[in-house]
Amino acid sequence: MPIPAAPAATYFGTLPDGRTVAAYRLTNPLGMAVTVLTYGGILQTIEVPDRGGEVRNVALGFGRLDDYVERSPYFGAIIGRVANRIADGRFELDGVTYSVPVNDPPSSVHGGTHGFHTKVWAAHAWADPSGASVRLTYVSPDGDQGFPGTLHTEVTYHLAAESNTLRFTYRATTDRTTVVNLTNHSYLNLAGEGSGSVLDHEVQIWADRYLPLRPDLIPTGELAPVAGTPMDFTTPHRLGERIRCGFEQLVVARGYDHNYALDRPAGSERRLVRAARLHEPGSGRCVEVWTTEPGIDFYSGNFLDGTLVGTGGRAYRQGDGLAIEPEHFSNSPNTPHFPSIVLRPGEVYESTTEFRFSP
Repeated sequence: MPIPAAPAATYFGTLPDGRTVAAYRLTNPLGMAVTVLTYGGILQTIEVPDRGGEVRNVALGFGRLDDYVERSPYFGAIIGRVANRIADGRFELDGVTYSVPVNDPPSSVHGGTHGFHTKVWAAHAWADPSGASVRLTYVSPDGDQGFPGTLHTEVTYHLAAESNTLRFTYRATTDRTTVVNLTNHSYLNLAGEGSGSVLDHEVQIWADRYLPLRPDLIPTGELAPVAGTPMDFTTPHRLGERIRCGFEQLVVARGYDHNYALDRPAGSERRLVRAARLHEPGSGRCVEVWTTEPGIDFYSGNFLDGTLVGTGGRAYRQGDGLAIEPEHFSNSPNTPHFPSIVLRPGEVYESTTEFRFSP
């Protein structure tokens, strides 16, 4: 199989402060392609064939940089330093209390007001027989959004040559004890971006426990069984099958917006395990999500309200996209019995996720 062409940078836009943003397009011989922006490390498009070979973009996003800067609900972005929520914007680390921006009262969410989704990342792209890659790097200074330590972060997107697999590899080091929980926040619609509701998507999640939420969307700390509830996706279910059933947790979150604790065999903490599978019956497109993370956040696009117009020129309404975000659990810094997200000097934060697409 021929070596894919090395992705080249193209101009995507200019920020208000004059910095330019580049786009990198990764392709493979099977017809799949992804576009990565240096602003926020955003996956702008994910183009995948269906069962008949028709290629469509399945990632929600924008065609203009201004929309990402001014109004994006994290479409396709790298999330950090800490994905999901920190209650009251405060946490304690080694006896010191730190405050981070409360940008979704009463919580800090997705790294704060100016989290990694707003940064311009340096990029290096290449191709080899295994596929096409782009590595993004960013140095977050000590005190950035209130977090301690200078954090050196690398995120690599790799599109395989011999399968429609998109791999995300995260790596970070610090010079001072800090907290880190990185993920990607792509919204997917396997029928195609802008095609309407995802409620007919079939969902399976390999988790027999989930994290119930308080009314402020902070986990209660319980890892509750999914059995006997509409939170149970241990076997495939159509997303819309139970989303309006009146179950208290679905009312609290306006749908699904919950962490799931993945079923991991003992000793598998650094191994890829299957986390979730999405299937769209009309197109036949499927994606399996594999990760080294202990959990995923499953979000059914509850707060899309028709005010955002995507790359295809169509408005996004509630339930027009869904997100599977491999990560450590929400509010981990304030919940000692959750898996730790503490990173200390001399340690390396490493995490890998794969989206394995098939028709």
